[in-house]
Amino acid sequence: MKWICWVMCVMLMTVSLPACAEDAAPAFKSVSVHDPSIIKADDGYYYIFGSHMAAARSEDLMSWTSISTNAQSGCTLVENVQTQMKEALSWAKTNTFWAPDVQQLKDGRYYYYYCTCEGSSPLSAMGLAVSDKPEGPYEDLGVFLKSGAPGYNATIYPNVVDPHTFFDKEGKLWMVYGSYSGGIYILEMDPETGFPLEGQGYGKKLLGKNHSRIEGPYLLYSPDTDYYYLFLSFGGLNANDGYNIRVCRSRNPDGPYEDALGQDMIKCGGKPGTFFNDVDYVGYGVKLMGGYKFDLVDTDTNRMTQAYRSPGHNSAYYDPETGRYFIIFHTRFANSGEMHTVRVHQMYMNEEGWPVVSPVRYAGETAQAIAAEKQSGLYKLLFHERDINRKEHVSQLATLQADGTITGDVSGTWSCGDGVNITLTLADKTYHGVMHTAWDNNGEKWSTMFSALDQEGAALWGIRTGE
Repeated sequence: MKWICWVMCVMLMTVSLPACAEDAAPAFKSVSVHDPSIIKADDGYYYIFGSHMAAARSEDLMSWTSISTNAQSGCTLVENVQTQMKEALSWAKTNTFWAPDVQQLKDGRYYYYYCTCEGSSPLSAMGLAVSDKPEGPYEDLGVFLKSGAPGYNATIYPNVVDPHTFFDKEGKLWMVYGSYSGGIYILEMDPETGFPLEGQGYGKKLLGKNHSRIEGPYLLYSPDTDYYYLFLSFGGLNANDGYNIRVCRSRNPDGPYEDALGQDMIKCGGKPGTFFNDVDYVGYGVKLMGGYKFDLVDTDTNRMTQAYRSPGHNSAYYDPETGRYFIIFHTRFANSGEMHTVRVHQMYMNEEGWPVVSPVRYAGETAQAIAAEKQSGLYKLLFHERDINRKEHVSQLATLQADGTITGDVSGTWSCGDGVNITLTLADKTYHGVMHTAWDNNGEKWSTMFSALDQEGAALWGIRTGE
């Protein structure tokens, strides 16, 4: 009954919201911010904060403007950053910063959670700074957590980097964090000061052990499903290392978290004595995306196409006014070295209560039911699979026939009776997803698309083409 009510709400929402302007091409302005963590500030701007104290802002999630570049020479967030935050930099034996997070607390001020790490070992520190404005300047409040001290066991305890603070539905403040080493942990925080409540140590472990390549935790609560979603990045972040975005969920902010197979994520991690052994944990988590490429077809007017490599270290945002979900991440590209840019894709909740990611970057589209005549047709299909793919997966071609069959490179059946919730059966797998309209950059037009997940937790994307 709960899901029936939710589907009815989605259908009502699709009627009340306007369709995207199908005669207008979107305008994008990209920016390079590694590990982007998002917040919408009181001034109406969306801000993303990333490693090396880079930051940018946008009014529409499409056109971004850089406001800070790096901790050595272009940092505008903190005055005299090398002096103010000397304790953290000295402990980690570095002169730069890794992935941060910004949270606005009840006093209206913005709290900047920063971290430093030496890189070749879990010698890390995490601290807190505060400002009256999202762009700063931030004043350091001090370091509150360290890893790598004598006696520290890196196979069990976390590398204290990659913080994300969030309020749960009851108004409690939490911080999830961790990377590689001993896994992902969560701490309850003081909503008045922004620091951890006393007596927790490193906090509660959620998953990971024995140097698993899992990092970048980010929590998002959905009022539609009443789940907390823990987003993670598996694999290595370099272009050829297979970074990919996964998710698991729980009814409670501090777990336990499960994936689509019902596996308890506390079991997700490397075997004793292993180091970066991906095979031990590749079978955990719902894989939302990895490296991919949509091949061109004859009718594509824009012949420039990019293969995404190692998309990851995402944040996520729920807009309470519109009910829309977004995922924000950085990605590298094939044949482009380690160059990276930020991407924003809209997300939807499928009938199983899992987030699914639109196949293309957000272009201002709003939710709308898809008319029957715009559902069937030739599609580029992209199977993400559940691997840690170092090379991009490439699209195939198949036709969603009006009679409900699928023909072409793959065969099966499909249905989308309400114009929103699509079900596809291919071989022995059933996919549940959401059909929507978005901007096809190669076709240079607004087109029907879908994003779905199979019962094991692997994504399938589709872009209608050749119209």
